[in-house]
Amino acid sequence: MSKFTDEMYKSAAVSDHGMVTGEPDSPLRQTWSDIHRQARRMAGGLADSGIDHGVAVGILAGQPVDIAPACQASWMRGASVTMLHQPTPRTDLAVWAQDTQKVIDMIAARAVIVGSPFDAAKPLLEASGITVVTIDELRTGRAIDPVDTAESDIALQQLTSGSTGSPKAVQITHENFHVNAYAMVNRIKFSIDEDVMVSWLPLFHDMGMVGFLSVPMQLGAEVVSITPLDFLRSPILWAELMGKYGGTVTAAPNFAYSLLARRLAQAEDGAVDLSTVRYMWNGAEPVDPDTLDALTKAGARFGLNPTALAPAYGMAETTLAVSIPDPGQGAIVDYVDPDFLDAMSRAVPSNRPNARALATLGRLVPDLEGRVVDGDGEVLPARGVGIIEVRGKAVTHGYITTEGRRSAHGADGWFNTGDVGYLTEEGLVVVCGRVKDVIIMGGRNVYPTDIERAAATVVGVRPGNAVAVRLDAGRKRESFAVAVETNAFEDPEEVSRIEHDVIRAVFSEVGLRPRAVAVLGPGSIPKTSSGKLRRSNSAALIGK
Repeated sequence: MSKFTDEMYKSAAVSDHGMVTGEPDSPLRQTWSDIHRQARRMAGGLADSGIDHGVAVGILAGQPVDIAPACQASWMRGASVTMLHQPTPRTDLAVWAQDTQKVIDMIAARAVIVGSPFDAAKPLLEASGITVVTIDELRTGRAIDPVDTAESDIALQQLTSGSTGSPKAVQITHENFHVNAYAMVNRIKFSIDEDVMVSWLPLFHDMGMVGFLSVPMQLGAEVVSITPLDFLRSPILWAELMGKYGGTVTAAPNFAYSLLARRLAQAEDGAVDLSTVRYMWNGAEPVDPDTLDALTKAGARFGLNPTALAPAYGMAETTLAVSIPDPGQGAIVDYVDPDFLDAMSRAVPSNRPNARALATLGRLVPDLEGRVVDGDGEVLPARGVGIIEVRGKAVTHGYITTEGRRSAHGADGWFNTGDVGYLTEEGLVVVCGRVKDVIIMGGRNVYPTDIERAAATVVGVRPGNAVAVRLDAGRKRESFAVAVETNAFEDPEEVSRIEHDVIRAVFSEVGLRPRAVAVLGPGSIPKTSSGKLRRSNSAALIGK
């Protein structure tokens, strides 16, 4: 039996902790033993559907109360799990069905498990010849024992950002799961008896699936899990649940913390209690130091310890965690000279007024090595800006694509993250941007995150909804445009004012003017299923 599944079953047998779902309307707390009993019945239903060791299963469900036992049941059968992309009210279902069929064919899924609120998708999938079993059907299955699993078995096939028409999935093994779990909990000194995890993150994203489902399930930790829709309906609910359950560990992308800071600033004294929180991981998208500052100020009235703010770095290819701050370290901002950074690829410390503020993302987690290399593969010293590479037992061995399996490793097992960044003298990780997104103008490397951060400061721009678009990539002189979203998109005067202010804010930050600015309505900017900006898909927005 793999260490991951062995510990998961032992936790179910001895742990009094469990999972709270259904907040805020119908809270339900189930122990891991309760969930395991359901999983045993679901495993029986999967066995009757031909799901056995080594096969792949797709899951299309939105409720944590369903996803948790369905995942464990799949692992009990020795199968791999792939959380399928979820359609939204704006999704073209015919296109979604075609894209989903490509994913199912790619992973060679034996069946798809469907649950609320996607039950209506069952006939659509079956019409394509896909075997579909529902959560309700599986709950009535016969209870069976788990099959033996190996460390090399695939536990998760995590679809990567932007996987739709040309899908790709990161293959995560049982060993990857186990190593990554202990890398995280050992770094933050996690206490099974005292810590409580609270999350609204989607379970189809690696930060939600791994950080707030497989890890607490494996270790028998307490977790409160709501849906992204619950959070978006009422962002303050996130903070309310921290106080209600004594939450200590949570995580979210930067835009969510920006939204939370605004809601806290508007809340009455005593509205929430954040005094128990000791880790607020900020990851999955670039971390804005201004957001950290705003949350520190807004959370002070509610007992939030500023050292709880923890910018972190992770990716599906490392199972989840790459770097996390030490306990009590808090957010450390590195101020560097923008000219040296852009023109010489050196992060030279600076205290000048024009210094660029970059959030450090903690040290590499245990059992993970990291380095920064230049374009020729030469290892750079501290503060040399280049491509970040990592290696270790939590790193995937490869991907599954429509053309077959592809290795993820280069020479000597190093994995190229595709991120540009550097290490400080203390070993803190700083990410500047993605290699493919860097804009080259006048011999300077201009990072889209700097442009987007400046645009987001303009009054009226929706938090997390500004994107820099690289134009004329690879030509002698590249340029860029900016698209932003606003709720006032139907007000011509306001649109004109925002356009002007975005140009001014961007020029003030990077010393360059965008070729064009598009001011759009909510939902216009393409994003991945986890909320990341799709810069490569945003060029069509310019000129709308």
